[in-house]
Amino acid sequence: MRSNYKQLGQYISEVNVKNTNLEVNLLLGVSITKKFIPSIANTIGTDMSKYKVVRKNQFGYGPITSRNGDKISVALLTEEQCIISTSYRVFEIKDHEELDPEYLMMWFRRPEFDRYARFMSHGSTREAFDWDEMCETELPVPSIEKQREIINEYNTIVKHINLNDLLNQKLEETAQALYKHWFVDFEFPNENGQPYKSSGGKMVYCDELDNDIPERWKTGTLELLGEIVGGATPSKAVPEYWTNENTAIAWISPKDLTKNNYKFIDKGDHFITETGYKKASTNLLPVNSVLFSSRAPIGILGINTNTLCTNQGFKSVIPHENVGCYYVYYFLKFNTNDIEDQGSGTTFNEVSGTVMKSYPAYLPSAFLLQEFSNSVKKIFQHQNNKESSTKALKQSKSLLLSKMSKVETLKPEKIL
Repeated sequence: MRSNYKQLGQYISEVNVKNTNLEVNLLLGVSITKKFIPSIANTIGTDMSKYKVVRKNQFGYGPITSRNGDKISVALLTEEQCIISTSYRVFEIKDHEELDPEYLMMWFRRPEFDRYARFMSHGSTREAFDWDEMCETELPVPSIEKQREIINEYNTIVKHINLNDLLNQKLEETAQALYKHWFVDFEFPNENGQPYKSSGGKMVYCDELDNDIPERWKTGTLELLGEIVGGATPSKAVPEYWTNENTAIAWISPKDLTKNNYKFIDKGDHFITETGYKKASTNLLPVNSVLFSSRAPIGILGINTNTLCTNQGFKSVIPHENVGCYYVYYFLKFNTNDIEDQGSGTTFNEVSGTVMKSYPAYLPSAFLLQEFSNSVKKIFQHQNNKESSTKALKQSKSLLLSKMSKVETLKPEKIL
């Protein structure tokens, strides 16, 4: 054991308090994202008095690791109290002046801890990282002042990330509200600056859409808005098709959109060679194409900021020059549920290229599209800047967690 490392067991004790008097009714579970989350268990007819009580600054974790992939479910409760299933273990730190709960939670967030916990898991039917293994976990325990210094730095980074996410959410709500007002409610400004429909603007019935739309708007299918293309995966049996970022074409799957919930995609985790690109029969997407995941989960949207190609889990739209990505993006977002309903498949639901190409669409006037693009472009630029900042902050957060193993020499760094 390194000199600054201690066994966790000397700092923690197990807690086993049952909800005997049914005084606690908030039922939570512990996720692999290291958080307490609302439980989805069916508790009808369940005796809740047998559930375990967790109080603020106590930990809960699921010892069974074989069903969690490479993650272990462990979290620190920040609320006053809750109850969890008896399948979880509950423990607390004996003395917060020796080991701060938030510092320990930071250690649990490290990918190295997850790898350690999986390696130390055992069992014939299902593998478990049980209480003895948890107590044998080793970690550096510096002075409480150093611990809280590290915690403050970490929390500052997290606060900046959360603020960016909140600002981007507000920006997104603004853009969606504008799209809905203009192109769903048809209250875009007329030549006098008045809302079109409520000011008596002429509407005409469209058979394809089974709805009234403003006169002189074009109607047709989604191909009216852009070219619809699919993707493909190079053969994984031919390793020379795959390469590194320096001499490569970025290739992404829907996972690259969902794992960080980013709207703007510059690259994913994989890159392919020119040969791999050609052999896979995928399509090179120019900047500002609209990516639409066509397999479960259907409807995850993104806009690429670099040329890239995708796997077969996408049906992307390369917008026509006179349409632009902004209108296409929100047209797909507002119609995702309807498009998804037209998917099919026995193993998983999928929207085919035929469905996408034949989906009804309408096209406003060129002037109105330009006005919408001018307004939303500024919002997209702000969102992209915030996402770039968040990516840098997350790198700083990961670096801080990785440096915890060298905590004796750890020095605070400038927060982005």
